[in-house]
Amino acid sequence: MKKLIALICVVSWAGFWAFGYLALSASTFDDGQVMLAALLAFVGMVTGVFAYMWLVRTQPVDYRRVTQSV
Repeated sequence: MKKLIALICVVSWAGFWAFGYLALSASTFDDGQVMLAALLAFVGMVTGVFAYMWLVRTQPVDYRRVTQSV
């Protein structure tokens, strides 16, 4: 399940960057195409944030130093 959520996170952020770039760099697109690209970028951002937050909350990282016992 953790790998599936990680895959969703990566794909969502990739969609955010790809469609965000299309929405921002459009010069000859129609208004409908720009709005659709912006909407898809927003959906990618929201799902990416939720997937990342799920991963962070379920798999906390412990940053304490490990001491070696002799």
